Amino acid sequence: MYFAALLARTEDGWEASDTELDDVETLSDLTDLAREAAAGITGADDDTVLVFIEQEDAWFGVVRVDGEEDPRIYVSDAAAAARSAYGEILLTDEMLGRDPDDEDDALESLNLDGTEDGESESSDDSEGPDAAGETVPSGPLGDRAILGDLGISEKELLALESGDALNEIAEILGAAEVLETVR
Repeated sequence: MYFAALLARTEDGWEASDTELDDVETLSDLTDLAREAAAGITGADDDTVLVFIEQEDAWFGVVRVDGEEDPRIYVSDAAAAARSAYGEILLTDEMLGRDPDDEDDALESLNLDGTEDGESESSDDSEGPDAAGETVPSGPLGDRAILGDLGISEKELLALESGDALNEIAEILGAAEVLETVR
């Protein structure tokens, strides 16, 4: 079960709205959604918006959008998030230290018989770069200082456990009541 909400900082405090991620396929889509929500809530699209996403006790993510700046992302457990459609949106190539052009190299190494160079045709398909979590590290990943100026240090963020983390973040921000209205 997933939960997603937007928190927009206004002159009067935080405003929350729940959000559906059904039409969100990329980080760019999510960023646009956050900016549109900020404009709808505050009347301006340059305010700080936090997107909270969590998968029941497995992982949580925070995306921070400040006006037209690039989004900042923190994920509590990258390996768990990688197994989730919504988590995959947050785990960008840059965040994972991947070169997006490497996909072209992988395609070039395929033989016409469908196997990669050096791979036998009888290889076990159950193993792949993501099957053992080799390409996605376990544990926190991203901008650990994402909420630093809002009163949550890196150490506090890393100490949060999935399950109640978003409520704890909202409590520190003074937005617990507005978050609860959309839960």
